[in-house]
Amino acid sequence: AAAVPEELPLPSEEPHDEQRQTKAPPSATTPARAVLKELRVSSVTPDSVQLQWSVPEGSFDSFTLQYRDAQGQPQALPIDGGSRSVTVPGLSPSRRYRFHLYGLRGGKRVYHTSTEAVTAAANFDEQPMPLEKLQPQDPQPKDPPVESPSTDNHLAKAVLGELRASSVTPSSVQLQWSVPKGPFDSFMLQYRDAQGQPQALPIDGRSRSVTVPGLSPSRRYRFHLYGLRGGKRIDRASADIVTEEPQLEDPKGKDPPVEATPSAAPLAQAELGELKVSSVTPSSVQLQWSVPEGSFDSFLLQYRDAQGQPQALPIDGGSRSVTVP
Repeated sequence: AAAVPEELPLPSEEPHDEQRQTKAPPSATTPARAVLKELRVSSVTPDSVQLQWSVPEGSFDSFTLQYRDAQGQPQALPIDGGSRSVTVPGLSPSRRYRFHLYGLRGGKRVYHTSTEAVTAAANFDEQPMPLEKLQPQDPQPKDPPVESPSTDNHLAKAVLGELRASSVTPSSVQLQWSVPKGPFDSFMLQYRDAQGQPQALPIDGRSRSVTVPGLSPSRRYRFHLYGLRGGKRIDRASADIVTEEPQLEDPKGKDPPVEATPSAAPLAQAELGELKVSSVTPSSVQLQWSVPEGSFDSFLLQYRDAQGQPQALPIDGGSRSVTVP
């Protein structure tokens, strides 16, 4: 991974400078017409923060989110220009972070906005933190119980259907659910990892599936999916899933051939294009690919981490890029 580019130093501006315009030379007046606003925290967990923003004027080619990790090291997360939200993983519990979002056009930073967030405490009892309490000045907000439907007739109109596993691997689980009544603003999936540590994964309200990576083989996990509206949890669905047994590696170190049967002949018409690196940071790599022919149900990205341990990242079949954090 490459170092953080010299032309993108971490700024020293105070947070919430949501309308600060980065100075640009006269030749860059056209890119400067794009405007960033309202960088805010939409949800937090002990180890992640989800941020949202708007672009009320113009458009950006891409964004770069900069912050310092728990060790004080600068981090830069590249983001697609069409995105309006991002989840920052790998954070530490109960810690204040300052985030700087840059909008880029023509390779130049033409707008900048900042905000602060405090991650959740690590010892919550498998209950998501209420979104309306997530303020920087309250590092450990208390966690209220799930709201009763009878307390709010409007919120009670949203209902979560059954939570079930659509696919299972030794290191991941893909979950699906339905919303038979009413929409939700967002979802929160909670579970405990193989070490018993609580994990919370924020999910967009339009999603009906999520893939949970980084699990251990042959282990039972209990997942709790919460539906949120107006910052309140108003319904929950749960499921117990057991991951698959680990697959034996080929002793010769070769990849096993893809099995094909006469009934699966149409699958051969799907083709993957070139896999290439679109951007790198000190702690992440963004990959892109194409599908010149046919379509795939899903993708699976495999690699070994810094400790040499195999990792597998399942990806939705409609995706054409992924960031490996």
